[in-house]
Amino acid sequence: MNTNKAPQAAPGSGDGAPDGRQLRTILIAVSLALMAVVASVSGLNVAQTHLAVEFDASQSTILWIINIYTLALAALLLPLGAIGDRLGRKPMLVAGLGVFGAANVAAGVAPTTEVMLAARVAGGIGAAMIMPITLAVITSTFPQEQRGKAIGVWTGVAGGGGIVGMFLSALLVDVADWRWLFVLPVVLVVVALAMTLKSVPNSREHSAHPFDTVGASVSAVAAVGLIFVLQEGPEHGWTAPLTLLGLAVGLVGAFGFVAWEAHRRDAALLDVRLFRERGLAGGSITLLVVFGVQAGIAVVLFPFFQAVLGWSGLRSTLALMPMAVMMMIASGLAAKAAARIGPRATMTAGIALTAAGLALMALFVSADGGYPTILPGMLAMGVGMGLSMTPSTEAITGSLSREKQGVASALNDVTRELGTALGVALLGALVSAGYRGAIDDRLNGIPQGAADIARDGIANAVEVAPSTGTHEQELLHAAQQSFIQGWQQAMWTGVAVLSALLVYVLLRGPKTATLATDGKDTEVSETLIAG
Repeated sequence: MNTNKAPQAAPGSGDGAPDGRQLRTILIAVSLALMAVVASVSGLNVAQTHLAVEFDASQSTILWIINIYTLALAALLLPLGAIGDRLGRKPMLVAGLGVFGAANVAAGVAPTTEVMLAARVAGGIGAAMIMPITLAVITSTFPQEQRGKAIGVWTGVAGGGGIVGMFLSALLVDVADWRWLFVLPVVLVVVALAMTLKSVPNSREHSAHPFDTVGASVSAVAAVGLIFVLQEGPEHGWTAPLTLLGLAVGLVGAFGFVAWEAHRRDAALLDVRLFRERGLAGGSITLLVVFGVQAGIAVVLFPFFQAVLGWSGLRSTLALMPMAVMMMIASGLAAKAAARIGPRATMTAGIALTAAGLALMALFVSADGGYPTILPGMLAMGVGMGLSMTPSTEAITGSLSREKQGVASALNDVTRELGTALGVALLGALVSAGYRGAIDDRLNGIPQGAADIARDGIANAVEVAPSTGTHEQELLHAAQQSFIQGWQQAMWTGVAVLSALLVYVLLRGPKTATLATDGKDTEVSETLIAG
């Protein structure tokens, strides 16, 4: 369906396939680069209080410092992924690492809120240059028989890297200072840059069509509008004028993008006709839902650890590590499973395990039983998400031709970002609504002022409880039980969504995972430009 010419070597450059040692170095380089990007998405969450004190900023401003990085990242993924295909993936990766590293240095020494915001925007731009190229390098460099395993490693880092980054960030905040949060991504960038310059080969597309500037611009508008709504809706209200404006912009942009790309056909930034195929549609929907569930779980688990169990931020992030480790291990094994039983069966098993993990947590969660009551569910979820993410990612990248791997990788990343924002917004709203609905009947006898504060959330209830005197333990117990009831409602909703996804994948999931070039499934054929 794609009419672009095959990539060709630059004049005067050597060519040849990388050997096993170079392939391992390439995988390490792109994994470190990816880790830097995903760690920066979640890392600042553990330093919200420190940022507020340092910059004398409101909670709204702090959320903008955190979220504006994701907005810039999501807006530019598709355009920059496509530009990397054309200009060369190695130059784009090197430039992105430079921009991202400089932005993190600037953020680490930022004297004002304005400088911090500008640095976070620049960091998001650099991340958008890095993230799609890391996966595109793998799909355009690794031979068919090794590609699935490499994608599994990439997927494990993308899925578990955020949790690992959050833990390391919390550790740095505890033992040093919040500004040291930016040391971690800078170190990762420096190592990844050195390895990229030495070992990562270049590859690029020579297209018969001009760059789709309109499609790139409209995709950015759509991404910003939709992500903005999902970030701001829970804070300002879903019917607030600004939220509704963002929703309108996002929806108009999304429909406009689809209409324009359908008109452009083979000259499109993203040929939307390909969504008729099992691989692209099934992989995208699975990633959207699985990453939504993963992000939404974090919304539930952190208040449970901190407000119900009374744990510190560092201990809370450490408690998430078993799930992250299982996810990363399963992601690496998923490629072998998909090769043996097929991607659809592997995705089905992963989705079923993820749903089972949610059900286990909903059934057995207990304030008195604590962490052991949710650990089995977390482990099952980790394995399930790892098994489902790798074949889904491979299905997406395999649906687009080799010269469009930057776009394929960017689509994969946009889907993840949108799913993350959607999961946080929806599961967070379900937990909050369930909490408020459950706590009203448990506040009889509690002083009115404290009861009103406690209705706003479990963190508010924990904060106001000591001021109620003899009612302190009663209020804490009421808040904890109400939160768990809201938790269970959100978990069962997640089980229902995953069950619907399971049926869809069984009926319409990808049967094979191969990389298409000019309408054919093929082994590696792209010319690699050495150096």
